[in-house]
Amino acid sequence: MKYFLFLVFFPFCLSAQLLDLESKKLIEFNKTDHNNTLKLLEEVANINSGTHNIKGVSKVGELFIRELKSLGFKTEWISLPDSLKRAGHLVATREGTKGKKLFLIGHLDTVFEENMPFAPFKYLNDSTASGQGVSDMKGGDVMIIASLKALERLKLLDDRHITVYFTGDEESAGRPLTVSRKDFIDRAKSHDLALAYETTVAVNVATTARRGIGGWKLAVEGRQGHSAGVFNQMSGFGAIYEMSRILDTFRKEFSKEEYLTLNVGLIAGGSDLNQENEQLGVLGKSNIIARQASAIGDLRYLSKTQEAKTRARMREIVSTNNLHKTKASISFEEGIPAMPPSEKNNEVLKIFSQVSQDFGLGAVTACDPGLRGAGDIAYVADYLPCLDGLGAAGYGAHSPSETIDLKSYLSLIQRNTLFLYRLLK
Repeated sequence: MKYFLFLVFFPFCLSAQLLDLESKKLIEFNKTDHNNTLKLLEEVANINSGTHNIKGVSKVGELFIRELKSLGFKTEWISLPDSLKRAGHLVATREGTKGKKLFLIGHLDTVFEENMPFAPFKYLNDSTASGQGVSDMKGGDVMIIASLKALERLKLLDDRHITVYFTGDEESAGRPLTVSRKDFIDRAKSHDLALAYETTVAVNVATTARRGIGGWKLAVEGRQGHSAGVFNQMSGFGAIYEMSRILDTFRKEFSKEEYLTLNVGLIAGGSDLNQENEQLGVLGKSNIIARQASAIGDLRYLSKTQEAKTRARMREIVSTNNLHKTKASISFEEGIPAMPPSEKNNEVLKIFSQVSQDFGLGAVTACDPGLRGAGDIAYVADYLPCLDGLGAAGYGAHSPSETIDLKSYLSLIQRNTLFLYRLLK
């Protein structure tokens, strides 16, 4: 979902002697079919599919249904209750008995909502294109299609078990998560491993661990009165001073802990607050001691233990040593869980790294979890081996300047095709 991109591209140099005849045919098909791959990418990128644009998300799903049906997949649209205000998810399956049972993960939505300025797909030069979601993550979705297309053309999907799961609300999952991710989790459990195609941080890096994310809301109360009395025994310090104490204690205690971040995204204080969703309105004057204050933020962590420990300490800071005539409370909102490092994930990375070396792109190492935000794959990380960051390379995700690196795109698709081929053998 959110990440910093450090792209290093290693020129493709095929180690032909390490590849069997089928492998060579696969990468050749990807090459000859690449113009069709780029046309599909342009087609889906030119559809606005912000999470809350239900029609747009559904339309992108329809295009992928067209592609996946042509490859022999059975497709389903998983609808969600109207109360969630989300489009739903696309699931495509083939059943078989040979090779690993693969669960391939992508998402149809982007952060660019329908009311934002639209940026159509555009070639900036021979090696770069821009557009909404081209790297996060329509480029990864199309990569899945391109690899499966090559495998199908050589009849290498016959009697293989694959589920392609494209969620429709990865950027802003419908609440409650027990509803919006129930089918996703249930289906994943019957597979041998999960692969996700979020943007690659670097060509020779893959993601074996991702931080989780959750929300928090801080509410503070003080005694409203004339500003001339602030600090005295009768009036106390007011809500804003108490909130400042709490937030600065958060900064001091948590800012240096590895893989932990605690962000304050919104803040307001005054005599009256109007809070709706993640919007804060405020009334007050400079000569009134603030009666209320509120802050909204997120918490990112690498493990359940780190999350639980941090939440407990945050509650303690909020409820103790309160300034005179003030009190405070904090609440937490569940988000995407963490995908902590694990040996089972490292084993998948080893296979992927060997494929990369055989293909000529060099060894692949594990990404620093601090460079990755939360992602859908984390919902299933407790149940099966996982590897993420297999998608397209690019920069500027979640911004009007989002791009995809076309120079590496074909090589990444070819490497992914070989990776799936070996897992399915």
